[in-house]
Amino acid sequence: MTEPPAAAPSPARTSRTLSTGRARRRYWTIVTVLSILAVGFAFGLLAWNNPMPVGSDGFWRIAEMRSTNLVVMIVVAICQAVATVSFQTVTNNRIITPSIMGFEALYIAIQTTAVYFLGVAGIIAIQGVSQFLLQIALMVGLSMLLYGWLLSGRYGNLQVMLLIGIVIGGGLASVSTFMQRLLTPSEFDVLAARLFGNIANADASYLPIAVPLCLGATAVLLWSSRRLNIVALGRDASVGLGLNHRRETMRVLFLVSILMAVSTALIGPMTFLGFLVATLAYQFADTHDHRYVFPVAVLTCFVVLSGAYFVMRNIFYANGVVSIIIELVGGLVFLFVILRKGRL
Repeated sequence: MTEPPAAAPSPARTSRTLSTGRARRRYWTIVTVLSILAVGFAFGLLAWNNPMPVGSDGFWRIAEMRSTNLVVMIVVAICQAVATVSFQTVTNNRIITPSIMGFEALYIAIQTTAVYFLGVAGIIAIQGVSQFLLQIALMVGLSMLLYGWLLSGRYGNLQVMLLIGIVIGGGLASVSTFMQRLLTPSEFDVLAARLFGNIANADASYLPIAVPLCLGATAVLLWSSRRLNIVALGRDASVGLGLNHRRETMRVLFLVSILMAVSTALIGPMTFLGFLVATLAYQFADTHDHRYVFPVAVLTCFVVLSGAYFVMRNIFYANGVVSIIIELVGGLVFLFVILRKGRL
């Protein structure tokens, strides 16, 4: 992709770097609003229908029991938001997500294979800290094998890597569908509950592993924000500015793999969540500087997750459809962006 010729800075272009007072006020206003919504939904999840008086020992005991779901939402929000924004940057494409590399398809294949060979007991067999670590290792290992193979050598090509990722994901999905058709109705019912992203799928024992992996990968990507800004200019511009584009791309993709593997192994597939919040984050932040986009994306993702969970659980009493609603809205946004030919 050729870069447009340099031009005198216009007010619109200048605002995209938050170099004007108006742009900064707008950005911090949005961050403040999102923060208030995030705190409000978080407190609502802890306090709504809590029979004990607010501030009492009993209230905090009940709130502590509910806090696991809150921590899971925070971890998933950070993983999905940071991974999607970073992935779109290195691929220079705003209409794809890391899910395109087959993370969800591999997760579904693992779950389906366990039930196919072990029956209902297979769901129990793949639960536990060691199994959680194994699923993360498989997802990260497969993705890095794909990255290392297709991005190395003289003819390394990012577009070919994405295409092969889609093919592998489609193949795993086909095998999973075949095995699911051979299951008994009772086995399929048990399996179906694991194939949708659900906060209830998470286990508190996974958090001591998930939280450090999430925070560590996110911290490195935040620290690399300035280099990501250069990567977003394209390969030729990055090399011209002295950045090792291939090494930076591999490093970012490795960290994205960790984040997506943690999120998927923790709660299950959330295909369009990352795309939805990344699209909204760029609109809210009105800048391409990752130092500002990352915080807005994380806050937006947590507000979407916690807000949907709060409304569906406490108003409509339908916990299981939270991911379905998010996927529906995310899918509609995806189609809207596609119909606009990727122009945001």
